[in-house]
Amino acid sequence: MKNHKSEPSLITMDRKSGILLHITSLPGKYGIGEIGPSAFQFIDDLSEMGQSLWQILPSNPPDKDNCPYSAESAFANNPLLISLELLVRDGWLSADDLGMAPEFNSDLVEFDLIKKWRLDLMTKAANSFRINRSNLQFKQFLDYCNQNEYWLQNYSVFNILKKIHNSENWINWNSKYKTFSKDILNQVQDAHSQELDDIKILQYLFDCQWSELKFYANSKGIQIIGDIPIYVSFNSADVWANQSLFKLSNKGDMIVQSGTPPDIFIETGQIWGHPIYDWVEHRKNNFEWWTSRIAHLFQRVDIVRIDHFNGFAKFWEVPAEDDNGTRGYWVKGPGETLFNAITNQIGRKPILAEDLGEASKNAAVLRGKFGIPGIKILQMSFGNGHPFDSMSEDTVVYTGTHDNDTSIGWYNAEFENGSTQSEQEFLNERKHAKNVLNLDGHDVNWKMVEFILNANANTSIIPMQDVLGLDSSARMNLPGTVGGNWEWRMSPGMLTQEIKQHLRQLTENSNRT
Repeated sequence: MKNHKSEPSLITMDRKSGILLHITSLPGKYGIGEIGPSAFQFIDDLSEMGQSLWQILPSNPPDKDNCPYSAESAFANNPLLISLELLVRDGWLSADDLGMAPEFNSDLVEFDLIKKWRLDLMTKAANSFRINRSNLQFKQFLDYCNQNEYWLQNYSVFNILKKIHNSENWINWNSKYKTFSKDILNQVQDAHSQELDDIKILQYLFDCQWSELKFYANSKGIQIIGDIPIYVSFNSADVWANQSLFKLSNKGDMIVQSGTPPDIFIETGQIWGHPIYDWVEHRKNNFEWWTSRIAHLFQRVDIVRIDHFNGFAKFWEVPAEDDNGTRGYWVKGPGETLFNAITNQIGRKPILAEDLGEASKNAAVLRGKFGIPGIKILQMSFGNGHPFDSMSEDTVVYTGTHDNDTSIGWYNAEFENGSTQSEQEFLNERKHAKNVLNLDGHDVNWKMVEFILNANANTSIIPMQDVLGLDSSARMNLPGTVGGNWEWRMSPGMLTQEIKQHLRQLTENSNRT
């Protein structure tokens, strides 16, 4: 095994800050945030606020519960995020196509309402591209398909088979389709060539729009932080087409599943329900699937955040039949061998580790060897001592993340029975926060924002909800729950000139512009 000395990080060479806002949360007229005009405007807003980073959640097509951390492909992008206005600009839709839009809520993504309307328009745009594209556009599309064939063909066929089986989980498909093979690919290609092309065209159109957006962001001095969930959904093209890479039975069922041990959030632990990697099999081909996944995302973003990075050091494995995490057990992850393979195949890249939880000490050794910074959350730092005491500059600090309440919601929360914290510990934590931040109930969000901007860490990230001063109703996700998550949107006009100027002043004062 190759030995590594502790490496300097590639992303924390100077002081900088940015905003955490998922694409779906951008404002706009058509029910969900898109990678069109509102995204370009947000980049202008970031620049005006003195920010240099935009962190998004995974842009992959999410599962039935709309969770971006449980997607049906680790490589594909969500067609719902394609900008309708840019499709009109480019001639793949007409302005009349958007004239019949339903009445959408500007504060929430109503997933059930938007899906059919938008996906019908996506099909129309794909058909228009197929009929009206120029020879050059067709060549560029074919080039895209060839460059991405290693995942695009499997993903497209998976979607056709899922449709044939009325969106059933692949484990419940007709037996001849449950096991991936070249024969199945050829059969579906022959019988459904136009539908397959539509799926590929939409991935291509997303890629075209995204490339334009990223170029604009970089031209304004904004780097984009993408997000990789460590796990993938069981009902995904990745698992269906690569069953040997996961701990599955001979029939394809999960033997074990992902989860977490009991913690301060949930005393019975969590069940995430993802299949667990068979790391022995991954090693046999030098982690090709993982290195391809990392390299693929780096084609689209500047920095990669890996969610649940600790799982590479050790992970909590739970029997597949369990409905909580209490009977789980720790298993050693692939560790240094995986990151040696990644580094050898794609070079050193700026990676950020979400390393919260019990295995963070184990992950710290791995991070240090490859120069990967970890994160600190202000909301979770008032238990003992002064927040961020003895913190390395090579750290990324947040007021909170997509899994936390907003800062105002956190401050105003009341003690809940069932928490692994005692009521006295909860009260002491809040008292400590009030003393450290000099809180009197006013401007809680700004005082927390100012604290992380002035922290020793070279990188600070602020959820958009904390810039806007929103309460718990704007929370993005409540861990351990299904339904009602991932829906929050920023209403048009919510980000005022006064707010932008205030954040810029705090950013300049902390020497982060």
